[in-house]
Amino acid sequence: MHWYEKLKKYFPDEEMKSREHIELLLSDKNHIYKKSEDEYHVMMYVEMDDFSFIDYLFVSKEARGKGIGKKMLNKLKERDKPIILEVEPVDYEDTDTEKRQRFYRREGFKHAQSIGYTRRSLDTGEVNEMEILYWSPENEPEESIYRKMCHTYETIHTYKDKELYGKSYEEVGKALIYDEDREKEPGSDKEPAS
Repeated sequence: MHWYEKLKKYFPDEEMKSREHIELLLSDKNHIYKKSEDEYHVMMYVEMDDFSFIDYLFVSKEARGKGIGKKMLNKLKERDKPIILEVEPVDYEDTDTEKRQRFYRREGFKHAQSIGYTRRSLDTGEVNEMEILYWSPENEPEESIYRKMCHTYETIHTYKDKELYGKSYEEVGKALIYDEDREKEPGSDKEPAS
């Protein structure tokens, strides 16, 4: 099965970029937008000088629990810079959301509680609330994670959106909000909701 079909089958439509969008990122932004794949996994990620962003991480059902996801994350952690990703809030009717959050928590990811993130799907028109999770070797402040996430949104998510979808995503200031009053002390436990 083609890597895009694996992603499309696993991720909700409202979270998916079009195949054309991803392929354009892989060609036009190949210096930062990367793909790792084999028969058991697909990972699409952004490699910036000062952080990595995981756009999609898929591990096939038959390979789950065998350490593949952990191995992919460890490769990124070896670069010794923050790793950021978006994840759906836990939906107790969808056990996959809880399993994903538990997996990332086990791998040392924290929930950026001071960052609010909503994105309207250009495919379905649905507004999705997402949580930002991050891992950092140096207790990166959430304000810094917010700036990095804004950069990702503008550089990756909205890349040629009007050309590809016929309409544009909302401005970064509407999609991502930073509330410094919600940020905990650096180093405190910030876990995803469970």
